[in-house]
Amino acid sequence: MKLTCRHATSMEPVATTMKLLTAIRLAVLSVFSILSVTVQAEDRPNILFAIADDQSFLHAGAYGFVNVKTPAFDRVASEGILFGNAFVAAPQCSPSRAAILTGKNIWQLEEAGTHASSFPKKFTTFTDQLEAAGYHIGYTGKAWGPGNYRVSGRKRNPVGPGYSRKKVKNLPNNSISPIDYAGNFADFLAKRKDRQPFFFWYGCLEPHRPYKKGSGVESGKSLAKALIPAFLPDSEATRGDLLDYALEIEYFDAHLLNMLRQLERAGELENTIVVVTADNGMPFPYAKANLQEFGTHVPLAIAWPAKIKPSAKCAELVSLIDLAPTFLELAGVKDAPEMTGKSLTPVLLNNGAADRKPHRDYVLTGRERHTHARPDNLGYPARAIRSKDFLYIKNYTPDRWPLGDPVPVTPENDRRNRTPGFAGMYPGYLDIDPSPSKSYMLTNAGKYPELFKIAFGMRPAEQLYDIKSDPHCLKDIAREPQYADVKARLREQLDSRLTRQGDPRMSGSEVFDSYPRYSTTRMFEGFHSRGKYNPKYQEGK
Repeated sequence: MKLTCRHATSMEPVATTMKLLTAIRLAVLSVFSILSVTVQAEDRPNILFAIADDQSFLHAGAYGFVNVKTPAFDRVASEGILFGNAFVAAPQCSPSRAAILTGKNIWQLEEAGTHASSFPKKFTTFTDQLEAAGYHIGYTGKAWGPGNYRVSGRKRNPVGPGYSRKKVKNLPNNSISPIDYAGNFADFLAKRKDRQPFFFWYGCLEPHRPYKKGSGVESGKSLAKALIPAFLPDSEATRGDLLDYALEIEYFDAHLLNMLRQLERAGELENTIVVVTADNGMPFPYAKANLQEFGTHVPLAIAWPAKIKPSAKCAELVSLIDLAPTFLELAGVKDAPEMTGKSLTPVLLNNGAADRKPHRDYVLTGRERHTHARPDNLGYPARAIRSKDFLYIKNYTPDRWPLGDPVPVTPENDRRNRTPGFAGMYPGYLDIDPSPSKSYMLTNAGKYPELFKIAFGMRPAEQLYDIKSDPHCLKDIAREPQYADVKARLREQLDSRLTRQGDPRMSGSEVFDSYPRYSTTRMFEGFHSRGKYNPKYQEGK
């Protein structure tokens, strides 16, 4: 279009000319805008999220832990950031995974905030958001679970479509899942469109129990060199159990290494955010299902070669609920749902910057019911706040056994123990996974009275630990006068944040004890109907 300038004798021709110029300018800007969006869409990062099933902090080579060889985790840490203070929202599988997916704490998620229940459809996951933004999404192995997502009206797992068709023919032992995680990742990549960004959830089922007893030693690991956490007794049974656990961490890592090599060969690794972590702590007494350190403190390494500076270490407090807003921000997703998590983007892209504020002053964690371990299918509600130096825990029902009721030997209990579908109740404490370590502690309780007490015994309403001097949480200092101010401050911070986030426990509600359990129930007294709401604790029904 050719424009001729001339002297205007009135305002009308000027206005017409200005309209034409404006229209042309907007059209040009529109073209550049479209080109800009297209380029940004093509450059959006891929995301590979690798999550182990039951692995505590420190148990990776990059942390200096010598009982495991984790070249994949170590590579991600060396090419990106190794986090020293990362925490899950809950020390159990399904509530922890629901919190990761939604960027919310468990007390904000109704049924999804307890173990083996359901996942209400009203809670949007970051994977849904990524898919709506054009990402190719999928998972292999364990996604959200255990639980029943279909009863909430969902047609697929909250993580997305599954890719678990391929199986491994020659497994290290029969306790390891036959899913070919790396092979299924290749299938997933083959199904994406050209240059389409992807999100893949590698949900390894290891190192979840059961283990093949002695598999660690069979692989060449030394019992004499096994490193034992201070809360476990030093015995051959414990050492062997820890080595079996370490072997399964290595299996998780081996498939991840295969995936990294696939991306490298395809020229995709440079623009892929790789996150490696775990859903909760190790499946040992005083770890998994506990709000103490080894139940909630998990490994975390994040790399993005195109953007993140290598070989960085971050000691700041991080919650895994921070991952959801981080992924959405880095993927350029607009109008994301409201989340409690706080994006890690400033940490990832400006780690070590002198003018950057610390990411968090604290993290919050919590737990409700784990397994069916008590009469009436009740849980053990507790909340915690972890600062840089201290861990404060509030136990709402100190009259309950924290890891499940003990089941003494009586004729009636023996009959129940042999009832099909309810076997394995004796000796109780069923929130602790069956293991050689657990069995050894139970049969040698008199030999290790203090360790037995902290792992199996009842707990006071408040607990406090000095993490710097007591990282294994062996000494509860909540009743020591010199820590009264610390305890009061942390209690106030915890209560105010729980109230602000709408935790039902803060108003005295017991609605969490009403939520159905879709995994196995046991023959404890009272309510034990599988997949049903407990009417005694239901609200508004």
